[in-house]
Amino acid sequence: MLKAVPSALSIPRADWDRLANPPGEEFNPLVSHDFFRCLEEAGCAVAQTGWAPRHLVMEDGQGRITGIVPCYKKRHSYGEYVFDHGWADAYERAGGRYYPKLQVSVPFSPVTGPRLLAASEEERRDLASGLIALSTEEKASSVHITFLPERDWAALGGHLWLQRTDIQFHWANAGYAQFDGFLASLSSQKRKNIRKERASISKAGITMHALTGTDIAERHWDAFYDFYVDTGSRKWGTPYLNREFFSLIGQAMAEHVLLVMAERAGKLIAGALNFIGSHALYGRNWGALEYHDNLHFETCYYQAIDFAIARKLARVEAGAQGAHKLARGYLPQKTYSLHYLAHPGLQRAVASYLESERRGVEQEQQALASHSPFRQEQDF
Repeated sequence: MLKAVPSALSIPRADWDRLANPPGEEFNPLVSHDFFRCLEEAGCAVAQTGWAPRHLVMEDGQGRITGIVPCYKKRHSYGEYVFDHGWADAYERAGGRYYPKLQVSVPFSPVTGPRLLAASEEERRDLASGLIALSTEEKASSVHITFLPERDWAALGGHLWLQRTDIQFHWANAGYAQFDGFLASLSSQKRKNIRKERASISKAGITMHALTGTDIAERHWDAFYDFYVDTGSRKWGTPYLNREFFSLIGQAMAEHVLLVMAERAGKLIAGALNFIGSHALYGRNWGALEYHDNLHFETCYYQAIDFAIARKLARVEAGAQGAHKLARGYLPQKTYSLHYLAHPGLQRAVASYLESERRGVEQEQQALASHSPFRQEQDF
């Protein structure tokens, strides 16, 4: 049986986490029940902000939950990082109604992870079919499953589900014992540039603090929220997250939070929020009240690498976009999304576009990889 529920609180935490982060598999805090609950309780991912929860739940004959999909009925396309504004504009110019649509994602988080939370491929296929049925029931134009694993993208892509790709930049830990070991793997020029960038921070009188767990106090969240709002409002208008959200995650999942804070002259001036998984560090938000050369690079990228090396994490996922990350050791990686569009004409037009776009993404990844900052064989 499949049903849609209006809140993560309608689903037992134990069932959600059993399916989202099964024992023995890679743990991703951004798909945990706590993260979704905090978004909803803070009023960030709710109907009033255009993110009305329609989480899909699948039960077996004994009433046991065997599948969950974090799903939202949306009246806009903000906070998704896989952009379909052009599709919406074209469809509505042709007389169609693109919104509402169904969005399967972690709100405001371009982080790859499971989206069809079920143990088997057959159950995940049933959930995907259930999403199409739910779109009809909700009178939605489309369903979008974003930042899902390549495994599910490949298994489900086909006639009904259109496949899309994009690029992010991730840092890979090659078993480095310390940051200098990472630097030694780079070309001499890139190594010199990074050392110069890091040195400029101490020369500016800035000290860095990497805080986790009980080291994070409300005063840190107060400061970080000021950074986030100031930077976010300058870049994209109204920020998606409110002050309450940061307190809630601090209470519910502080052991999975890395808060990097920059201090100058006794005042906190910048910060970056990261989430700690079993294998990866996920960079999420950043902000600053003062401008200093290289402060963004140090706060968001180099501190994350330092932490990943110390924790022996396999990678750092630094969020959406940003080719400037390449010179700092973050290499291009594909991300994946699936799209179902109910109108046959729109489906055909988007399918043609995506075929061309995927070729372009492939070429872009190859071109970016050719500019890798790591030493070539002749440099050894």
